[in-house]
Amino acid sequence: MNTSVLVLNASYEAINVCNLRRAVKMIVKGAARMEEVSDRQIHSPTASMPIPLVIRLVTYVHIPHCVVKFSRKNVFIRDQYTCQYCHTNFPPALLTLDHVTPRSRGGATVWENVATACKKCNTKKGNQTPYEARMFTKRSPKAPSILTYLHLNRHFRGYDPAWKKYLYIK
Repeated sequence: MNTSVLVLNASYEAINVCNLRRAVKMIVKGAARMEEVSDRQIHSPTASMPIPLVIRLVTYVHIPHCVVKFSRKNVFIRDQYTCQYCHTNFPPALLTLDHVTPRSRGGATVWENVATACKKCNTKKGNQTPYEARMFTKRSPKAPSILTYLHLNRHFRGYDPAWKKYLYIK
């Protein structure tokens, strides 16, 4: 039951990733249909069904603005576990979150002001702006869209090759 299932809106746009238990509940209740299935089966005492890999909601759900929750883990995923100053990949234990505009100078803890930094670069930058420290981020930090988040997160949450055509992955 640890399998991740891609959830599509009725219009075939990716809107979420859920666990197998939740996907089966939606299928049984008639709220979703299977679009892609595994060759394996799940069984109950009275029935069996193929394991869904991708499900699509039966009715369209209007999602005004998909917001990816701000968290340390999600910032690391957005920045692909790379220090935004020295451009080197690190394991999560060796990374920190850096406020591009320091909090002491009015910088907020929001997607647009936080970047992943290795401990060495974060210490070197200190309480300075990127301009003062002559250290600039690889990319300007911004909030990821839900689709971008699913693209980046696929490596860490049981991404299945069947998702490719729905996420436009090469």
